[in-house]
Amino acid sequence: MADVDVIHEEAEQPQQTILVIEDEKSISQLVRLYLEQAGFRVVSAADGPSGLGLHTREQPALVILDLMLPGLDGWEVCRRIRQQGNTPVLMLTARQTEEDRIQGLDLGADDYVTKPFSPRELVSRVRAILRRATPATTEEPNAVLQYPGLSIYPAARRVEAQGQPVTLTAKEFDLLLLFARTPNTVFTREELLSRIWGYDYLGDSRTVDVHIGTLRKKIEQNPAQPRFIKTLYRVGYLFDPTAAQNGGGDA
Repeated sequence: MADVDVIHEEAEQPQQTILVIEDEKSISQLVRLYLEQAGFRVVSAADGPSGLGLHTREQPALVILDLMLPGLDGWEVCRRIRQQGNTPVLMLTARQTEEDRIQGLDLGADDYVTKPFSPRELVSRVRAILRRATPATTEEPNAVLQYPGLSIYPAARRVEAQGQPVTLTAKEFDLLLLFARTPNTVFTREELLSRIWGYDYLGDSRTVDVHIGTLRKKIEQNPAQPRFIKTLYRVGYLFDPTAAQNGGGDA
């Protein structure tokens, strides 16, 4: 393998485990090299079933997932990971169409990187996802945000809708927490991209719309007429606690 300019920074939480599910050996080795140099522990699988088995055994902090896998494709692997919990998923694939990106995000992926890619950028995105997925140590454990039919537990990164637990991806939770902590504040799509995905995120505003749509499906009784997260046409979104209390829907 050619010499690479490795990253010498420490990961935020050294020895967090990253699961790489990738059948191209050269790519898997390259990703492993950069992640290990960044301070992470890496386990890898070359097919879908083996990747799911490692996910169950290792309980990784994050999964890097190729889509074109033998045995079980990445779409199905992502679905099954989402059924098991909130492990962040970064899709790494040669499929570059907008439809593929939207499908990946709809399935619960936290980020989508296309090949060819920059290994340094990949590590940066991994760090960004893990920062958002890690509870803040200064968060008061009992600082619960409660609205009619919706409870948000920031320290535990847990959400209940209508008294039932809701499984959210890292970005979905971050979006909801931002909204709930700043009710009646209008956010443009660009502001949400900056706050939740980071200023250097290379995606487009459709990413925000996709995540808002999946978030509504999980917390709203009627996603077509949302009570909590309102759309301001051609402007952005806001969290409306008054409408939630009164049972009002989207205008």
